[in-house]
Amino acid sequence: MDNYYPPVSFSFRLSFTGNSNQSDISFQEASGISLEMGTEEVGSGGENRFKYKLPGVNKYNNLVLKRGLVPKGSSLAQWCQDTLSGELTNPITTKTITVSLLDADRNILVSWDFLNAYPVKWSVSDFKSMENSYAVETVEFAYNYFKKNS
Repeated sequence: MDNYYPPVSFSFRLSFTGNSNQSDISFQEASGISLEMGTEEVGSGGENRFKYKLPGVNKYNNLVLKRGLVPKGSSLAQWCQDTLSGELTNPITTKTITVSLLDADRNILVSWDFLNAYPVKWSVSDFKSMENSYAVETVEFAYNYFKKNS
C-alpha cells in the first residue's frame, strides 16, 4: 500500500447499478465528493461573547461527471432524458453510482458508493469553430448520501 502513497487522481473507474455499457462508465472527470457537517448557532442567555455551535444535518455536494459526448446508444443519456424531461409524471429511477480510485495495476485503492442517485443537470460544452477541442457532456447527480469503502 505504501507504494501507492500518495495515490494519483487520474486513474479511476465508475459504475452504475444495472449498466455495464463501456461508453456509459468512461469519464474523464469526477468531482463533488465532499461531506460537510452543518452547524446551528445557539446563543446562551446572558453570555454575549460567543454562541454555541451545535452539530446539524450533513451536507453532500452533487456528484459531477464529465466525458466526451456519446452521440448514440447511451443508456445514461436516456436515463437523464427520462428523468429531466419527464416532468415528474413518472417516478424518478435512482441508482447507486460507485467511483473507484485505482492504483497503477488498476486495483481499487478506495471507492465511494453514492446511494439513490439521480440526474439533476445535463449540459454539453460550447461549440467553437476556432478551437481544436472535443464536445464534453456534464452530468450532475443528487443523492441521499455516500459511503466510503476501504
